[in-house]
Amino acid sequence: MGRKSSQRKNVVMLDNDDTDSVSSSSTSRSEMIVSGAEDVQVDKETLLDQCVDALYEKRGSTREKALASIIETFNSDIQHEFVEKKFATLLQQCLNSIKRGSSKEITLASHVLGLLALTAGPGDKAHEMLEESVSPITEALKSRSDASKISSLLECLAIITFVGGEEPEETEKSMQLMWQVIHPKIGPNVATAKPSPPMITAMVSAWSFLLTTVGGLALNPKSWQGSISYFSTLLDKDDRAIRIAAGEALALIFEVGSLEKFSVEDKGSSDSSTDEANKSKDILHIQGLRAKVLNQVRSLSVEAGGKGSAKKDLNSQRNTFRDILEFLEEGYTPESSMKIGGDSLTTTTWCQLIQLNFLKHFLGGGFVKHMQENEFLHTVFGFTPKKKMLSGIEHRISGTEKRMYKSPNSVANKARTQFRNKQRMLSQDKNVGYYTAGNDI
Repeated sequence: MGRKSSQRKNVVMLDNDDTDSVSSSSTSRSEMIVSGAEDVQVDKETLLDQCVDALYEKRGSTREKALASIIETFNSDIQHEFVEKKFATLLQQCLNSIKRGSSKEITLASHVLGLLALTAGPGDKAHEMLEESVSPITEALKSRSDASKISSLLECLAIITFVGGEEPEETEKSMQLMWQVIHPKIGPNVATAKPSPPMITAMVSAWSFLLTTVGGLALNPKSWQGSISYFSTLLDKDDRAIRIAAGEALALIFEVGSLEKFSVEDKGSSDSSTDEANKSKDILHIQGLRAKVLNQVRSLSVEAGGKGSAKKDLNSQRNTFRDILEFLEEGYTPESSMKIGGDSLTTTTWCQLIQLNFLKHFLGGGFVKHMQENEFLHTVFGFTPKKKMLSGIEHRISGTEKRMYKSPNSVANKARTQFRNKQRMLSQDKNVGYYTAGNDI
């Protein structure tokens, strides 16, 4: 299979239509007649203040409406000033909703927390959010009655860890909490409900998203033994979304390396001859797993589809597994290119593609706006819109920075450091024109 014949670029055209419609909806909801961009922003801040006040109401439906309005407003504009003023209040009220609310309220509050983290960007606020959110999210995940609620909680945990996690141990802790949704730690006489396909898909996607930030080397070797085998079993499931998520997780694992941490048991032997024998067994075991996965991927890349199978979903599966097959056989990673307001955002690794797809799914109608104006996301993807000016001077990303972003390891950690350094410099001197973030790493 040659690269030219099989390499596919996914070109997605996005414009401001989604953003404009969201903005219009939010503004009309405030029922205020305004003129001029500055007035619109003032009214949105007023609306947000009213929504936060509504989160104190006893009636759950009132809180749900307020959370929905906050989501719309955060999607239509990057609310930095509001977050500066009301971060702690909004955080606590969302956590209260997760603790006491209905499934719908928990779903909405989880999404608000994710948007709050992405708007605040890395630093003390995002780290505080992670520390305070883990416990209530963990408790909420124990009740698995509603798949939508569980999926939203998993996405929320993934986003706030992605932004606020400062150490690999924090990220791995969140990954373990996700894993327990599907593999709960229970006693011998305790029954647990079987996870639904949407829950499994959400867990695998969120887990993979966080794996992109830590890589294989930083992981505890005892935490993920057998995960390759588990994802391999998911490739045989009837649910197509599960198969695609599992396939991408496997591709990512093979990309980040350290396969022994995902496949074999740590023997802990001190005898050198025994160590050598164990290493040989481990290598054979990994080779056997890889061969099995390769056969599964090859079959899924040419699946004919069954009765009632949606053609779009089937094509998506074929395309995904053709990319995975080419990667496993020849080492070529899929390239994607996406147009955002006339600017091209490209990905060249599984790490980048998984991050982009996850954030695109999470942000929904707010994706374009955030990719155009959210500086943390610019840092993560090495993306600078041509029209984006920082204090009147366009910031052009250097070749060194571009190479850094293409590394599958510690991408988010470097992005967080870079972003924090930038914010620190700007706060020290409001007249700074621009800075080259790469110089601070």
